[in-house]
Amino acid sequence: MQFADCVRSRKMVRSFRSDPVAPELVERIVELASRAPSAGKTQGWHFLVLQGAETSQFWDTTLPAKKRSSFKWKHLLDAPIIGLVFADSAAYVARYSESDKSSTGLGNSESSWPTPYWTVDASFATMTLLLAAHDVGLGALFFAVFSGEDELRELLNVPTDLQLIGAVAMGWPRTQEKNISGLSASRTRRTPAQITHFGKW
Repeated sequence: MQFADCVRSRKMVRSFRSDPVAPELVERIVELASRAPSAGKTQGWHFLVLQGAETSQFWDTTLPAKKRSSFKWKHLLDAPIIGLVFADSAAYVARYSESDKSSTGLGNSESSWPTPYWTVDASFATMTLLLAAHDVGLGALFFAVFSGEDELRELLNVPTDLQLIGAVAMGWPRTQEKNISGLSASRTRRTPAQITHFGKW
C-alpha cells in the first residue's frame, strides 16, 4: 500500500472479529511504531498487550457488565488485542542528564520541560502504530480509558509513575456488517488552507 493511500484510507474501527492476530504481526507493527520520532532517541514509551481472554480483564475493569447493555459498539469487545500505551517521563529526564544533552537543563526535572515530550513521543508512536496496523489489513481504534484506570494499573502491575496515553483495540475488522462510526466522522475535514499560516498568523 502506498503511504498516501494508507493515510487516507485509515479509519477508527469499532467492530472486530475475535480471530487471533499472529504474534509476528504484532511484533512487526510495534517495530514500525518504534521508528517514530523521539526526543534524544529516548523512546520512552511502552505498549502493554492484552490478548485473547486477557482482554476481559480490561473490559471488566473499565466497562463492567452492568453498563454494557447500552454500549453502542458491541463488537468492539471482540477485539483480540487491547494495547495500553504508556509514557515514561523519568526516561526523558535521565536521557537529558547524559553528557550530550545535559547543557539543555532538561535533565533537572520534568518541570524543566516546556513541552512534555514523553507525551508527544508516545503519541507519535501510537499514530505510527495505527498506520502500521492498517497497512497489514488490521483494524484499530485508539480511545481513552475514562474509568477504572487505578484498578487496571493495580491489576496489571503497571508502575505508578508511567502516564497512560490511552488504549488501542486491534484485530481483524468485521466485514459482514458496516463499521459503525462515531458521530464525529461526519464532520467536514479542514482544508490545508484552513490549517496553514504562512509567515504570520
